[in-house]
Amino acid sequence: MHACGLELIESARNGSAGITRKKCYCTGFGCDRKRTGAGGLDEDRKKPAEEESLFQREMEGVRRLRHARRTRSRPPPPPPEPAQRQRDERAVVSELLQTPDDPAAYETGEELLFLRPGFQRRYLERLRRGRYSIRDSLDLHHMNEAAASASLLEFIDHALQRGIGCVRVVHGKGLRSAGKPKLKALTQRLLSRHPAVVAFASCRPSHGGTGAVSVLLRRPRR
Repeated sequence: MHACGLELIESARNGSAGITRKKCYCTGFGCDRKRTGAGGLDEDRKKPAEEESLFQREMEGVRRLRHARRTRSRPPPPPPEPAQRQRDERAVVSELLQTPDDPAAYETGEELLFLRPGFQRRYLERLRRGRYSIRDSLDLHHMNEAAASASLLEFIDHALQRGIGCVRVVHGKGLRSAGKPKLKALTQRLLSRHPAVVAFASCRPSHGGTGAVSVLLRRPRR
């Protein structure tokens, strides 16, 4: 018997002559058979270690991906308005408010008509016939000229911000005014000089007649 319990068993027991068979009963540590690879035991133990070593070499420098935190989507903020455009608009408003009112410079007859140069006349004709839907209205009755000017300019600016294309301004017929109707002349002057106004015309009788005007505005720039 071998020192670790390895026996040489005569092959005669298996019916074969001249051949011996090795059998190891060792269960302890330090067995030469396990270290030398007798019978293929050592080779089987080396394979997992070699595969593990190969795997570790292949994975060198590889980092585990981190899961990104989920964030709630928010609508993008509206684009800022150009500073130059804001300055130009403020300059126009300031000029309109500071220009002295001269009713004699404008016709104040029964019907008011205006079409900005560069636009086709069909816009004015459609406006006179009431083909555009009036989306908002401003009444200037019982206002002095300063209050009427500020209210009208603010009204037009608000309509542009909301994307409204057609509005109505009620200025009255000025029957009680001494001389020519001041609010009617003021309305005509401010609207004709406002860059966002394409055309305006006295309303049809059902919407105020010559005591009001329908105003067609430019589409806001985007």
